[in-house]
Amino acid sequence: MSHFPEPFVLPRTAPAGDGLLLRHWRVGSREDAETVLRGCLDPEFRRWNTPVRPLETMEDAFDFLVTREEALERGAAATFCVTDAVSGTALGQMSLNAVEPMFRAARVGYWVLPEARGKGVAGRALALASRWGFTEVGLHRLDLGHGIGHTVSCRVAERAGYAYEGTLRGAMFGEDSRDTFRDVHLHGRLATDPEPEART
Repeated sequence: MSHFPEPFVLPRTAPAGDGLLLRHWRVGSREDAETVLRGCLDPEFRRWNTPVRPLETMEDAFDFLVTREEALERGAAATFCVTDAVSGTALGQMSLNAVEPMFRAARVGYWVLPEARGKGVAGRALALASRWGFTEVGLHRLDLGHGIGHTVSCRVAERAGYAYEGTLRGAMFGEDSRDTFRDVHLHGRLATDPEPEART
């Protein structure tokens, strides 16, 4: 694929495999809004992430679901609720943001609910989303950035085949602040990179 069609449309398919289903957030769903709010109010999430727009109330969470649907319709981002493929239980979020059709690139982001951590959810979801981005969307490159010191996110990236590429100075908001900034480790993966070795 040499270029994307105009206008660019992201597929509404739901990546699945390895015990997970990545479905799109549902506009107006109280269950989804509660999941989003719980994830974004989690202290560990807030330690490493400061949303561009405040997300502290149910109203904020419902608005978030609307903005994610709008971004999908524009072809700008695809944001998934990570769920258990059998029970349907929500486990976290996986997103491909800042989709750039000209360069066939996007930026990956994710978070996992506290009770789902330590079970390989982030890594499995990242593998699914990466495969979806490369094969179904036709992307060439995926970027993944995390605050320096976030060793768990670093391990997830490397195990999913995202090579460490350097440091971006002041590229993320600081902890619980939109007035300060922190340095970021940048990882990247290309569609032509080999698949990472399966972990046993």
